[in-house]
Amino acid sequence: MSLRKNRLRDNHSEVDAGPLNDILFILLMFFLMISTLANPNVIKMSVPRSKSDTKSKQSVVVSVDKNRNLYVGSKAIAIDSLESALRKYIHEGDSIKPAVVINADSASHWGEIVRVMKVARKLGATTSATVTGND
Repeated sequence: MSLRKNRLRDNHSEVDAGPLNDILFILLMFFLMISTLANPNVIKMSVPRSKSDTKSKQSVVVSVDKNRNLYVGSKAIAIDSLESALRKYIHEGDSIKPAVVINADSASHWGEIVRVMKVARKLGATTSATVTGND
């Protein structure tokens, strides 16, 4: 009588994974295509709308030359009337904070630039300064 135990130990059982990889790839492609076709606006929400256009952040350009002359935009003004001239552009009740851009000559006096910054900050605006020179 011959026992088959020796034959069972030599025989290794394996599972072929090739068709399994094909099925997983097909399922992956299916879910990718379906997810791109799905409607992204599933949740309906009422978004508040405005009747007027949105305000863009305004900026005022103040120029200072080497002779201590001040210009708001292209209009020359005296240093004493700077606050009233900037008040036309900067409204304190606005929700959008305006910006004052100071263009200064490299030979201009820094005291004038600092004075313009103080007036602009007093009115509630942010300031930034650029210095240009004639090198």
